[in-house]
Amino acid sequence: MSRVLSTEQAKAAIGQVQSIINGGFTDQISALDAQGKILSDPNVWDGPLATQFRGSTWPETKAAQDKARQELEELRTQLQKISQDIFSAGGGA
Repeated sequence: MSRVLSTEQAKAAIGQVQSIINGGFTDQISALDAQGKILSDPNVWDGPLATQFRGSTWPETKAAQDKARQELEELRTQLQKISQDIFSAGGGA
């Protein structure tokens, strides 16, 4: 039989991670995306470094940012399910 333990500290940490994901981190990623789109417009910013930004820097950053957003959402969902399962099994709320 495997051990199942969930303390109030674990419950609080799960809540904090979810709060960070829901309340600010994904908003910051969206804000970063908006600024990257602006800088990707050659009518706003152009030149050799701007071209490099548009051609490689921003697309690579955007892909990493999209992946991070997806993984954070998966983490939030997993934490919610784990939290519910553990606290239901242990009789917690």
